Amino acid sequence: MTQKQLHIGMAGAGLSCAVIARLLAEAGHRVSIHEKRSHVAGNCHTERDSSTQVMVHVYGPHIFHTDDDEVWAFVNRFMKFMPYVNRVKATTGGKVYSLPINLHTINQFFDQALSPKEAEDFIKGQADSTITDPANFEEQALAFIGRPLYEAFFRGYTVKQWGVDPTQLPASILKRLPVRFNYNDNYFFHRHQGMPEEGYTKMVEGILDHPSIEVILGSGLTRADADRFDHLFWSGPVDGFYDYDQGRLPYRTLDFEKFTGEGDVQGCAVMNYTDESVPYTRITEHKHFSPWESHGGSVCYREFSRACGESDIPYYPVHLTSGNELLNAYQDRAKAERRVTFVGRLGTYRYMDMDVTIRAALDCGRSFLAGLGG
Repeated sequence: MTQKQLHIGMAGAGLSCAVIARLLAEAGHRVSIHEKRSHVAGNCHTERDSSTQVMVHVYGPHIFHTDDDEVWAFVNRFMKFMPYVNRVKATTGGKVYSLPINLHTINQFFDQALSPKEAEDFIKGQADSTITDPANFEEQALAFIGRPLYEAFFRGYTVKQWGVDPTQLPASILKRLPVRFNYNDNYFFHRHQGMPEEGYTKMVEGILDHPSIEVILGSGLTRADADRFDHLFWSGPVDGFYDYDQGRLPYRTLDFEKFTGEGDVQGCAVMNYTDESVPYTRITEHKHFSPWESHGGSVCYREFSRACGESDIPYYPVHLTSGNELLNAYQDRAKAERRVTFVGRLGTYRYMDMDVTIRAALDCGRSFLAGLGG
């Protein structure tokens, strides 16, 4: 017996909906994707700068890294990925250091020449051993690396990035930041790392290139539109689906200050500015994200983080150590929806890297298809 073809609606043309749309289209269903913006790929949208032809990450840099073999195979199905190693630098106290904190950072910062074992013992001595169960970001840092490194590399940057005191943020945020007792300055530690040769937008366009997928740009959906489809996948803000009728959840947004130059402007792709007195969090030089290309000109962006207003693009959900009642209320309502599935960073209100986003989308699409039976 042939399974009935469903008409599936998608709100947003970012990674989550694109991956799910591809699975459902290949399973024989018709998919209509409505995207408010003039392009697909969401916040990982890339485009050529008109004057320099540098491939620019329009909404901030996205570096692909994963240990998930299936996810890596999936993205490479639609775009060739080129080798790329993310080597981040940080300016603090008027000096430049390597991130993540590694043996070179430790020796340079403390004016030492420690071996790996000596450095490990040294940092243990710096750590606050009285904190046995860290309750927040600051306590986690102090228990992990001690006050000098925390103050130099994390406190100011965190205040600028999240707009709150680090004691208000959960300890789990810091657990994603490694410290290495060798000279490895690769920011990530995953087996697969790279950049799509022709940019993320071309990759997402490839995912969406299927006769059963229709993409409507410059067109958003609302809760009332759910009845137009057999099922709706919503990747926008979960509170936005309910027209913010219980209030707005906190998000952070980003402002970008563009400047150009000739040659190599800052010598690296990402330079963090961790002093709280510097208003921006980092400067990114985008030609370095495509090291296989050659460009005489260069495009850079100073990046500023602030609270998201009603007309701003939400980037990061803000999770605090307390006061999450509004989030719980919206998520309870979302779970009760029978013909709407909330997906992605905004729909599920959680921070997710690109590979985790794709993995969640693959699992979500397959679960939906399995639930249909047949």
